[in-house]
Amino acid sequence: MTQGGARDQMPVENALARIRIARPTMPKGAGRIADFVLAEPERVVRMSVTELSEATGASEGSVINFCRSLGLTGFQHLKLSLAQEIVRPVQFIHEDLEKDDDLETVCRKVFHSGIQALRDTHSVLDPQALGQAVAAMRAAKRIEIYGIGSSAPIAEDAHYRMLRIGLDARAMTDSHIQAISASRTGPDVAVLTISHTGATHETLTATRLAHEAGAKTVVITNYARSPIQSHADILLYTMARETRFRTEAMASRIAQLCVIDALIAALALADYDRATDTLRRTFDILSIKRF
Repeated sequence: MTQGGARDQMPVENALARIRIARPTMPKGAGRIADFVLAEPERVVRMSVTELSEATGASEGSVINFCRSLGLTGFQHLKLSLAQEIVRPVQFIHEDLEKDDDLETVCRKVFHSGIQALRDTHSVLDPQALGQAVAAMRAAKRIEIYGIGSSAPIAEDAHYRMLRIGLDARAMTDSHIQAISASRTGPDVAVLTISHTGATHETLTATRLAHEAGAKTVVITNYARSPIQSHADILLYTMARETRFRTEAMASRIAQLCVIDALIAALALADYDRATDTLRRTFDILSIKRF
């Protein structure tokens, strides 16, 4: 993101006051959104744009237009601005922390959050969907993996792990390359998109382009309604709580990596002989890198 783009996403002050002032002149649809946000700002911070759309009976486009009418760039900008106003600053670091926590308490809370994310993700991960993802990737001539921001290193890890078991995979973490490559996919390509919120413009666009081109799209996203789900053939859910207050992934990374681990293990077991042979050969190749 450019420096200008980063400044555009800085939370604005007094978001609720802005809404109250503008409310009397809003059209009917925007008024419903405004009333909901004013009544339940903490709930809005936890919602996706799709969920707010459904809760207010407005389209997703109307929600975005409502945000822009307030001088915001979009729904995520609204959530950041609301969070700044209603959430204690320490919760932007980690929502379970208190400002005066000692290091032992910090470790306990952070580790507990990660453990809980794994338990919750295990409870919502559908083995049937995982099997469909394995079948789609085994049938594909190549696999493309998309991730932006904190999802980029997860995409890179998935790429490395797929190479180790002999799959033709490539990770794309640049939004322009994602869009170009996605538009040039087809029915012989499987796409794996990693997006915690499911509402990041870059990965949503790339997934949509790939889906429209006929690629089989697999999406790893948090367990909530989000725009990216309408472009996914197969959904693999995580369940981590950062959607409440933060855009930076903490516990969600652990959950995403564990879903990737399960996917790689299932892919390897589905083609056991080839995968284990490739793993042996790549281990031998990498052994020359070690002392």
